[in-house]
Amino acid sequence: MVFGVFDRLHPGHLDFLRQAAEHGDELIAVVARDRMVAELKNKIPLHSEQERLAAVGKVLEVTLAVLGDEVQGSYNVIAEHKPDVICVGYDQHGLTKDLEEKMVLRSISQFIVVRLESHYPEKFHTSHLA
Repeated sequence: MVFGVFDRLHPGHLDFLRQAAEHGDELIAVVARDRMVAELKNKIPLHSEQERLAAVGKVLEVTLAVLGDEVQGSYNVIAEHKPDVICVGYDQHGLTKDLEEKMVLRSISQFIVVRLESHYPEKFHTSHLA
């Protein structure tokens, strides 16, 4: 399982999904809700959550693309799909910390957290796109 906004799907996202697919038999990509993006990143995505969901769902390595939770940090999507591995991006430090804290508190199921390598972040990171 992976989490992301996946706005303006670019080579960095595709590499992220490819790397994540190497860590299991199936890959569930959780696409952030528009409201969550606005809250967390203080901006509105260029593409709607439905457009981003459809784009991610077309990526060869993705077995299933689903929308994220309506409530930040509830991780209902984890409870529903019960992943063995959650892959996080090189820059998803807050997510990693939150997942690990919730596992310690046993408020979510146990899984392995794998941090993936960056894919030229200075060139492909969304914040660098005009």
